[in-house]
Amino acid sequence: MSVNGEAVRVRTETDQTDEPGWEVDPDDAWALAVVATVGRQLRLRREAAGMRVGEFAAAVGYGEDLVYKIEAGKRIPRPEYLDTADEVLGARGLVAAMKEDVKKVRYPKKVRDLAQMEARAVELQLYDPLNIHGLLQTPDYARGLLLMRRPAYSAEEVERFISARVARKAVFERDPAPELSFVLEEWTLRRPLGGRTRLRQQLEHLLELGQLRNVELQVMPTDREEHAGLAGGIEVLKFEDGSMVGRSPAVANGRPVSEPRQLRILELRYGIIRAQALTPRESASFIEQLLGET
Repeated sequence: MSVNGEAVRVRTETDQTDEPGWEVDPDDAWALAVVATVGRQLRLRREAAGMRVGEFAAAVGYGEDLVYKIEAGKRIPRPEYLDTADEVLGARGLVAAMKEDVKKVRYPKKVRDLAQMEARAVELQLYDPLNIHGLLQTPDYARGLLLMRRPAYSAEEVERFISARVARKAVFERDPAPELSFVLEEWTLRRPLGGRTRLRQQLEHLLELGQLRNVELQVMPTDREEHAGLAGGIEVLKFEDGSMVGRSPAVANGRPVSEPRQLRILELRYGIIRAQALTPRESASFIEQLLGET
């Protein structure tokens, strides 16, 4: 089968990990509504073009089951699916334009909510005692971590989480840029999760980010005799209107909090952690040393 002379492999149910879409979270009402609307528009345009599902599936190069799921609002189509559908249906960009609507719901709701808060924040204070923070991870390093999860994520879930993590990195590109403060544990920088090549690339990436004027990276050495972060990770986001939101496993069972007393606790702990860690300049030298040892 071909489209404009280019060979297209028809995918079947055995190729589900390659299918251009994601399952819709049944608890995500907004995503359900958006995907249902997109699916309905695709079905109406296909029918208006006089194409049966089988004909359309063959033309776009994917299985009939996927087409049924997308048109029924049970799968979130990826951008390339919509581009191909636009070409096959002769929609002159009207189908491809729906990528903007789909883009808003392609990631899990909790990730969208977090990304929206990060996009509004003017200052972020972040400490993760278990891993290099997600905003700092390279896609390849993130893939290595996700593949270690047990029970294992599906290939589709891994790619979806990586896409979501990459999308959150837009926080580094904002103008005006927010102030970003990270404290990283030494052990997370030493353990070659996913292989030494991945770790080297990750350490190089940290050094690059640490050179940004609005980013401060600090390393908490393993040999510190005092450590205020033993109760778990900390996230504090501050907004232009003076409001704040924070989160930590040690406060409100990890739920986001905005009550002043709880925020004071998080800020106090984060401030002490920063004071106990290496300075940003010392941390950069430390990461360079680790890179030389890796």
